[in-house]
Amino acid sequence: MAGPLLRCLWSSSRRSISSSSYHHKSHLISKSSVFPNLLARAFSAATATSAAGVAPSSDLDPSRLRNVAVIAHVDHGKTTLMDRLLRQCGADIPHERAMDSISLERERGITIASKVTSVSWKDNELNMVDTPGHADFGGEVERVVGMVEGAILVVDAGEGPLAQTKFVLAKALKYGLRPLLLLNKVDRPSVTEERCNEVESLVFDLFANLGATEEQLDFPVLYASAKEGWASETFTKDPLAELRNMSQLLDAIVRHVPPPAAKLDEPFQMLVSMMERDFYLGRILTGRIACGIIRTGDRVHGLRVKDSGVEKIEEGKVVKLMKKKGTTVVQIDSAGAGDIVSMAGLAHPSIGHTVANVEVLAALPTFELDPPTISMTFGVNDSPLAGRDGTHLTGGKIGDRLMAEAETNLAINVLPGLSESYEVQGRGELQLGILIENMRREGFELSVSPPKVMYKTENSTKLEPIEEVTIEVNEEHVGLVMEALSHRRAEITEMGPVPGNIGRTRLCLTCPSRGLVGYRSVFSSDTRGTGFMHRAFLKYEKHRGPLGNVRKGVLISMGYGAITSHALMSLEARGTLFVNPGMEAYDGMIIGEHSRDSDLDVNPVRTKELTNVRAASKDENVKLSPPRLMTLEEAIGYVASDELIEVTPKAIRLRKKYLEVNKRKAMSKKPKE
Repeated sequence: MAGPLLRCLWSSSRRSISSSSYHHKSHLISKSSVFPNLLARAFSAATATSAAGVAPSSDLDPSRLRNVAVIAHVDHGKTTLMDRLLRQCGADIPHERAMDSISLERERGITIASKVTSVSWKDNELNMVDTPGHADFGGEVERVVGMVEGAILVVDAGEGPLAQTKFVLAKALKYGLRPLLLLNKVDRPSVTEERCNEVESLVFDLFANLGATEEQLDFPVLYASAKEGWASETFTKDPLAELRNMSQLLDAIVRHVPPPAAKLDEPFQMLVSMMERDFYLGRILTGRIACGIIRTGDRVHGLRVKDSGVEKIEEGKVVKLMKKKGTTVVQIDSAGAGDIVSMAGLAHPSIGHTVANVEVLAALPTFELDPPTISMTFGVNDSPLAGRDGTHLTGGKIGDRLMAEAETNLAINVLPGLSESYEVQGRGELQLGILIENMRREGFELSVSPPKVMYKTENSTKLEPIEEVTIEVNEEHVGLVMEALSHRRAEITEMGPVPGNIGRTRLCLTCPSRGLVGYRSVFSSDTRGTGFMHRAFLKYEKHRGPLGNVRKGVLISMGYGAITSHALMSLEARGTLFVNPGMEAYDGMIIGEHSRDSDLDVNPVRTKELTNVRAASKDENVKLSPPRLMTLEEAIGYVASDELIEVTPKAIRLRKKYLEVNKRKAMSKKPKE
């Protein structure tokens, strides 16, 4: 394909050089650079064309488009299913969970951000959206559900529908989508046809309870094993060799999901649903084209809705149009209504804004997001060890980074506070913990306050966010879990055995968000790592009163310097230590948990006094128990209201808000909020 194009460009460049009447040296230099530039352009055009497998122009017939989101609860198999669909359609998959492109996603095995890709199947173009399953990342689901006309609801055939299944399904039904039900993991020994029928009826009840229409209740059911790479319209555990693929699911998507209602003859309009940054292209905006056709080089402008009306943000030119095909990004010349594309050329519009032709002055309606339920205060690290590890230390840099995050993630709100601090509001401690982890990897040092629940007041009644919690534990751990949750103001709504698992019990309960802060690590240790806990926001309800005793006091350092094993040996009997010998400590730093409910000031830097008297015996060998080293998530859940987390690229330390002991005593006498 590139051959005729190169010959044509070669002859045109020769004509332009020979017809030139200038013979100055400078003009010769400029002429000699013509051919390499033309060659480079020809090569890049040929590469883009061959990579796409089609001509660069992609004015696709809207009737051959299908926009589908894959929605499910955590670990029910969404991303693995996406891998198999991409492979079925001929995409090159470099590794498992290919859609999880962020380093933290691959490390933790979870999906954090929604991603879009497209595959071709039997003359149809399928735009597929992979979504996260954690409740904390629900904002990612809310903003992409409006881009699609259909959804694949993936449900684990063994576990059945859980808390987050209800959340994502409610969002899909609200937008009028008709989901397909895919019962995944049917290859497990415990999954039988009776169990699948039972799960199907549970999902039907869930549809009905969420107010689904008659049309939405008539959903097709497929059975699959995403791990083994097959889907079937009838229940089976071992399909025939020629049917061990995803073709039946892809055919069902084409049949069941309606094509977008596109208007190609109207002016171009697109609602931005995703945004990313590129060092070369700048801001890349991704969204579904509502109407019209867009081509490279078109004049467009960004619009946003304000209280005073529609405001124009910026006018510019479409520099580049792109589309994700499989795991690669290809350049296209044009795209039509109903398609999901990415464009570069505008520097200021962000998620929720409208990009349109310059003659269009009406903005598209934006998506509604659930309110944040939790907030944390990010500030400058002012501890005695500040500035040793990080490169971004000032309040201004922290503020710029948080504002940039709020632009790309609408589920996070950032409000400037006092003395270079910022209040960050989000859906849960996992979401804010991911943000803090990303910042520390980028070289930031900051101090973070413990999470605070965001209350509401209606008719002079204090309301607090209540979460729906589903817990699955061994029978011997039920008493421990119920006792711990009773201190956290939880109320049990349902309790019974887990189908297909002898000796396992499932608890469904409602609990205030403030009671669940920090409970996950306690739950893991109580159940010896064998329990499952899933949670999702339910509603705002009347305040349930103060929590019971959920944490002991702490051991606070009153010395500065390197921690010694000699000092720790005598402190072990006082409680659980969080530090190793050799670590740095300072006044007010928390080095362990006290065995009682009160705080205790200790000296962890004390050294053994030396004398000039010879001893017959050698120094005793100090043997210490392994300390409890806190991860970032555990630290966020552990700290109390008068404490802070010091976050640096190399360390996570706990400290008191007021480092001086006299100041702490004075502040402790003040009444709490």
